[in-house]
Amino acid sequence: MNRRTFLQQTLAAALLPLVSPRGFRLQDDPFRLLRRNVGIFTGRGGTIGWLATADALIVVDAQFPETATQCWEGLHARTERMIDVLINTHHHRDHTAGNIALKPHARQIIAHRNVPELQRRAAEQQGTLDQQAYADRTFDASLTLEAGDERVHIVYYGPAHTGGDAIIHFEKANIVHVGDLVFNRMPCFIDLPGGATTEGWIAALERLHATSDDETQFIFGHGNPKYGVVGGRADLLVMRDFLEGLRRYVEAGIRAGKTAEELAVDRLPDFPEHYVESWPQGIPNAIRAVYQELSGS
Repeated sequence: MNRRTFLQQTLAAALLPLVSPRGFRLQDDPFRLLRRNVGIFTGRGGTIGWLATADALIVVDAQFPETATQCWEGLHARTERMIDVLINTHHHRDHTAGNIALKPHARQIIAHRNVPELQRRAAEQQGTLDQQAYADRTFDASLTLEAGDERVHIVYYGPAHTGGDAIIHFEKANIVHVGDLVFNRMPCFIDLPGGATTEGWIAALERLHATSDDETQFIFGHGNPKYGVVGGRADLLVMRDFLEGLRRYVEAGIRAGKTAEELAVDRLPDFPEHYVESWPQGIPNAIRAVYQELSGS
């Protein structure tokens, strides 16, 4: 990968939360209870998941400092506990920038072992090294936490959206936070410098689908406003199909001798619902990333 491509993709990562449909909008009530004391917070950036009881407070992802503070205030109104564990699904700043605001209220921050270095490297490129708070506990393949009467199982299925994607399963609630493994019916960001691989991403989604059931609720990192950030196992296959469609489209273009720029359309054939007006470069950038991944250039 040449330096220009690396910088372009790093900049795309930095801008993702600013141009995605869930961008700057702060909702009147960003809190939503799903079931069994597990819910979501949809402020700005990647969706925050939470478990709040008198016996445990678990938070998944941290968005940005201002919305992380808003989330903490809302959770603190539900329970007097400190945050027992803050879990980062991956290193992107719309999931980790708020770590610095939540760290004084959190006993520990957990992430996959690849995340601290990926986060540090991205912060260095973005000039935000002095604004970071990193995981102080990491895991390799899996980790299980007891949280009051809930059990939280964290797993890593290998490189996918990034090189450190954690999947968090609230087992008794049967709710799974998948981070950015699902961009629900919208363009997706493929972070090649951060370890992404669409082949691994597809495999992770298929494994998730095989290990869930029709009652499982999924929390997605981002979603088309028409479809939202909570769904079922069928939505995993919609995301898989979109990634497979990207690969087929690019593979056919490479065989035809086309360049990445010639292929970079704003609407992928067969997936019209994935186009969103607020992120017109989403699909072209995804096509460019897949082209680079498959061609090695």
